[in-house]
Amino acid sequence: MPEPAEADPIGANPIEANTAIGRHLVDDVLAWWMQHGPDREHGGVFTCWNNAGTTLVSTDKYTWSQGRWVWLMARVATAAARGVGDLDPAIYLAQARSTAAFVRDHAVRPDGTTVFVTDRAGRPKPGAGEASVFADLFAALGFAGLAQAERVVEAPDGERWTDLGERLLATAAERIAAGTFESAPYPVPAGHASFALPMILTGVGEQVHRATGSDRSAGIVSDAVAQIERTHLREADVAEMPPLVSGRDDTMLARHRAPGHVLEALWFLRHAADLAPGSLADRLDDLCDVAVHACRIGWDDEHGGLFRFADRDGGEPRGRRTDDRYEALVADTWDTKLWWPHAEALYTLALLGAQTGRADVAEWYERLRAYTMATFPAGPGQEWIQIRRRDGSPLEATVALPVKDPFHIARALLLLGELAHDPLPPEGGRSGRVIA
Repeated sequence: MPEPAEADPIGANPIEANTAIGRHLVDDVLAWWMQHGPDREHGGVFTCWNNAGTTLVSTDKYTWSQGRWVWLMARVATAAARGVGDLDPAIYLAQARSTAAFVRDHAVRPDGTTVFVTDRAGRPKPGAGEASVFADLFAALGFAGLAQAERVVEAPDGERWTDLGERLLATAAERIAAGTFESAPYPVPAGHASFALPMILTGVGEQVHRATGSDRSAGIVSDAVAQIERTHLREADVAEMPPLVSGRDDTMLARHRAPGHVLEALWFLRHAADLAPGSLADRLDDLCDVAVHACRIGWDDEHGGLFRFADRDGGEPRGRRTDDRYEALVADTWDTKLWWPHAEALYTLALLGAQTGRADVAEWYERLRAYTMATFPAGPGQEWIQIRRRDGSPLEATVALPVKDPFHIARALLLLGELAHDPLPPEGGRSGRVIA
C-alpha cells in the first residue's frame, strides 16, 4: 500500500469531515481544473492530460468529457448559489454555458447523435469514425444540468438546453431499445446484455427529468430501472454482462462483475426513487445489501481498495474464454485501482448510510475512505493521480478515453458536500443523518 498523503483531505473525524470534503474539492480538485482545464479561446475543456496532470498531450475534445464538464460546472454553480462552498456561482455558470455552446455548435448532429471527438476548434477529427451512445447521453446530462443551474443562479437566457437534453436522451433510449446503438470505446459483446446501458439511462434520465419534468424522461427512467431488476439483479448481486443466449453462463464475460459500476448505479437509483416507486430504487435495505455485496467481492484483501473487475464469487475473474475484445480487457486490467469506482462508492455509501444508519454500510464507507484518501490525491493544489496498479503505485495507461477525467472525483466530493449541507437533496431520493 502506498505511503499516506501528508494530510488526509477527508479526515476520519466525522465532526471535521464535512468541512474537509469541501476544502479538498475547492482548494485542490476544482482549483487544479479551473487553472488547467478551460479553453478560454474556443470554449470547452482540455482533458487530454497525462495521469500526473503535468503534460497536455493533445488538445482534442471528446464529447463524452465535454458534456460531463458542462454538468459539473453547472452543478458547482448551483451548489455555490445554495451556500455549499465558498465559490462564485457566476464563474462556474459561465464555464458551463461556454462548454455547452461548444457541444451544441460543434458536436450535436441533426439526428440526435453526437460527434465522438473534435479538434480544439470543434472540427470533427478526420478518420475518427467512432460513435457512442454514452457520448450522446453525457451531452444530454450537461444540457440538463445547465438548465437546472440557470433556474437557481439566474433567470434562463432563452437557450433551449432542456429541449436539447430531452432530444438526445430520447433518441439514445430508442437506439438502445432497438439494438442499433454504438458504444465506443467498448462495444457490447454479441449475445450479452450490458448493465452500463440501463444504468446510464437511469442516471441521465433522472437529471433530464429534473430539468424538464416530462413524462417521457420519467418513463425512460422507469423502464431502465425495470430492466436492471429484470435482467441484471440476482438477489444482492448485479451481473455486468449476463448472457442472452444459453450455454454461456460459464464464460468470463458472464461471470465477471464491475463493483464500481454497481456502486455508482446505486446512487443513480436512489436519486430516481420517486420515478420508480416500489422498485429497487425505492427499497433502501435492498440497495444497502447490493452495496455491501459489491464491496465484499470487489475488495482487495492484500493491498486494499476496489478491483476494477472481479469474479461473481470475488477475486480474479475466471471462466471460459471466448476471445472477445472486452473479455481481454477484463482479464488484463482486472486488478488495477481506478479513481472513479472509489470516488463514486464514497458518495453511495455515505448516502445509503445516512438514510439507513446501517453499521455495515458505515464500516465500508470508512474502510473505503481511508484507502482512497491515502492512495489517490496528488497533494495540495493538485487533483488525483487517477490510475493505479494493484499496489497503489501510479500507472500511465488509458482507461476508456485517453483523458484525465474531470468528472467523477469532483462530482462525488460535491455530492458529499451537498449531502452534508442539506440532508434532503433536490433529487427524488429521501435522505437522513449524514455520516460523511
